[in-house]
Amino acid sequence: MAWKNQQQFIEALDKAGELLRIKTHVDPNLEIAEITDRISKSGNGGKALLFENTGYDFPVLMNAYGSEKRMCMALGVDHLDDVAKEIESLFHLLSSPKENIIDKLKLLPKLGQFASWMPKVKKGRGECQEVVMENPDITKLPVITCWPKDGGPFVTLPVIHTKDPNTNSRNVGMYRMQVFGPILTGMHWHKHKVSAKHFNEYKKLNKRMPVAVALGGDPVYAYSATAPLPENVDEYMLAGFLRKKKVELVKCITQPDVEVPADADFIIEGYVDPNDELIWEGPFGDHTGYYSLPDFYPRFHITAITHKKNAVYPATIVGIPPQEDAWLGKATERIFLAPIKMTMVPEIMDMDMPVEGVFHNLVITKIKKEYAGQGQKVMNAMWGAGQMMFNKILVMADEGVSIQDYEALAKYVFKNLNPATDIAFASGPMDVLDHSCSKLGFGGKMCIDGTAKYEEEKDEAYAFRASGFGLWESLIKEKFSEVHVVNASLLKKEIPCLIISVEKNRPGHIKELHEQICALPEIEGVKMILYVEHTVDANDLTTALWRFCNNLDPKRDYHLGKQSFRNSYSACMGFDGTRKTKEHDNFQRDWPNIIVADDETIRLIDEKWSQLNIGAFIPSPSLKFKGQMYGEEAVVK
Repeated sequence: MAWKNQQQFIEALDKAGELLRIKTHVDPNLEIAEITDRISKSGNGGKALLFENTGYDFPVLMNAYGSEKRMCMALGVDHLDDVAKEIESLFHLLSSPKENIIDKLKLLPKLGQFASWMPKVKKGRGECQEVVMENPDITKLPVITCWPKDGGPFVTLPVIHTKDPNTNSRNVGMYRMQVFGPILTGMHWHKHKVSAKHFNEYKKLNKRMPVAVALGGDPVYAYSATAPLPENVDEYMLAGFLRKKKVELVKCITQPDVEVPADADFIIEGYVDPNDELIWEGPFGDHTGYYSLPDFYPRFHITAITHKKNAVYPATIVGIPPQEDAWLGKATERIFLAPIKMTMVPEIMDMDMPVEGVFHNLVITKIKKEYAGQGQKVMNAMWGAGQMMFNKILVMADEGVSIQDYEALAKYVFKNLNPATDIAFASGPMDVLDHSCSKLGFGGKMCIDGTAKYEEEKDEAYAFRASGFGLWESLIKEKFSEVHVVNASLLKKEIPCLIISVEKNRPGHIKELHEQICALPEIEGVKMILYVEHTVDANDLTTALWRFCNNLDPKRDYHLGKQSFRNSYSACMGFDGTRKTKEHDNFQRDWPNIIVADDETIRLIDEKWSQLNIGAFIPSPSLKFKGQMYGEEAVVK
């Protein structure tokens, strides 16, 4: 269904019991983010939050997409899989053989629907232009500062419109915007993004690039801006398909070459000049749970700000998962499963992106396996498919298991896994935010093929026996003083994997430690060991996996250990998921810290909580992670 505007969506959230209205004054500087972080981690995504007293003229909407129910409400569906089923049925209809005129005529209603989804530019002004700021000043909007080490306030839910100067094709994306002054922000588009390509074309022409930013309106716009669409597909066609109604656009006032949604709450118009010096932007507490480091990005000069009369400023925070963005990612996972199946990898049956993997880091794929080597075929196809090129760890299973049942999945994958032969490594483009890569935006990937193996895929030189599952945790700790915690809980579930917290203190330490552990007779049968920083509790599986996935470059950080017995070998793969430094790893880039709230903000919200009328007290999630930091901010527990 189509939401008339953001206000109608807010009313629906309120009616459904999915919204908490906060009338107490809350400061957009750090306080809104701290309250949102507590609520979003309170179970099932918590509730959406409407901060009605911000010290500005506009309320702030947070966590609107932060649960499966609210994500479904935003997209107007009962279940996220409903969209995928509809897309799949469309593909089948369009690709099926047309035997006669009757079959062709059956297509006409669907073709009419396609036309009804295409965006339309209407004459005159829209709701988004009811009020025109006489002197544009973005500092009059309640732009939030999320985390204490952020470079400043950031617009975090902007729907950014650009056009290719040669083809006039539109791109709608979402890139954070740091506020530097009343009419100046950064424009944080990465080199892989379509808007960056548009900017490069304007550079060649030596022309200013018109840009417009929309905030609010139908919530489907923000989702569509994050969707991994091919470059030649208009995001507003996807929005029209999802809302079953075309998006009405109006021309900007000072940048008339760009059109924006008529029902948006705010429009920020401006330009990026290719002759400008770049601006030092960041750091920013990002969706990985770490600060993304500062770098140079284009300047966005604001020429106009317009808004509707009863505008609500929408924002989001990202940080240590789970956060609201997990549900935007879940929608993409479900919605784009059908196009991937139908157009690129037909053997894919299902796909899952665990929250701990923060989108690209960890992707699980289930395939219908029919021949040897099919896992590698799917691996190569997926790493060549759009934003899946950023994937770091790909886990492959087949129809013998449900990939949403993580315990059953792990047992199945490890049962089928020979660590020496069934883990493939590659190098390629990586997310610019991945701090583990030795080079910015380029690093290692791996595919763990946990599918049932055909005879051609087996190596008879290896044999695995489940005899190591009486492993003594104390044995490893006694032998190796640098080991702080050994999590052997997975062994008891027939998952031959250990997680070890280790205090690394010399070059080559993890490789040496792994070889020594693999030499222990008791280790026989263990197929994989994940090493994490000593500040991480290896028994906290969720946190350990999140830290591990972030800190690993698979191709650089793997160590294969072998044991020989009789006429065969067993193998145990070790992965170094610890922090990398110049001293111990010859790592030449800066390593970011994890994101936590500062003590003063935590104290202020603790004191203010009873006035918020939003339920029982929730302590700050940051308290759990203070001891996992390093450097001056570290707190030793």
